[in-house]
Amino acid sequence: MRVRDIMTSAVITVGPDVPVSEIARQLVEHRISALPVVDGEGRLLGIVSERDLLRRHEIGTEGRHSRWVEFLLDDATLAREYQKSHGARARDVMTRHLACIGEDAGLADLAELMETRKVKRVPVVRDGRLVGIVSRADLVRQIAKAALAEKPAPGKIGDAEIRAELEKRMARESWVGGMFLQTSVQDGVVEFSGLISAVEKRDALRALAEAVPGVSKVVDNTRVGQLNIAP
Repeated sequence: MRVRDIMTSAVITVGPDVPVSEIARQLVEHRISALPVVDGEGRLLGIVSERDLLRRHEIGTEGRHSRWVEFLLDDATLAREYQKSHGARARDVMTRHLACIGEDAGLADLAELMETRKVKRVPVVRDGRLVGIVSRADLVRQIAKAALAEKPAPGKIGDAEIRAELEKRMARESWVGGMFLQTSVQDGVVEFSGLISAVEKRDALRALAEAVPGVSKVVDNTRVGQLNIAP
C-alpha cells in the first residue's frame, strides 16, 4: 500500500493571515487537532496544531521565565516565544519546519518518518502543494483491516500448510538461532518445546506463530537455558 491509499484528500486548510481565534474555532467545530496553512496556490507553508496553541496570553498560559533563565536565553529565542504566545494570525503560531511525505511513499516509510520525527500527522505534498494529510490513526485503521482480511475460515488451511508457512517465517528471522527447538502442528494448534536461549524469544515465537494464517492456538513448552555442545 502507498500513502495515497490511506491519506485524507479533503483537507481543511487556512491561509497565513487567518486569526488564531478562527483557527481555534475550526479545530473545535471540525473535531480535528491540526490545520495546514497554505498560500493562495495551495503551497504548504506550515501547520497549526493544538500544541501550537497551548501557550497563549488569552488564557494565561504563555511561558514565563525567571530572570536567570531569561539571562541565559538569547533575544531571538525570547522574541519567537513572544510571537508564538501573542501573535494574532496563523503565520505567527504555525510550525514551519514540517515532516512531509509524497503520495507514492510506502507505509513503512511513513511509519519510520512518524517515529523518527515524533509526529502524529504528516502532510502529503506533490511539487510543494498540499494534496492530503495522513495520521497515526490512519495507520492503525489499516492494522484492523489487515487482520480481518487475513483471517481464514476455520478448517480452510491444513496443518502441513501452516507448518510450512511457520518454518518459512522462522527462517527469515535471525533471532531464531541459538535454540534447540521442536515444533509441531495439529488441528491448527502450534506447540513449541525444547530449549531457548532467552525468555524474550519465547514471546517472539508466540507472536510469530499467532500471525500465521490458520493458527488457532500456540502452546509453549519451552525451557530457557544455554545449549551446551560438547567439543
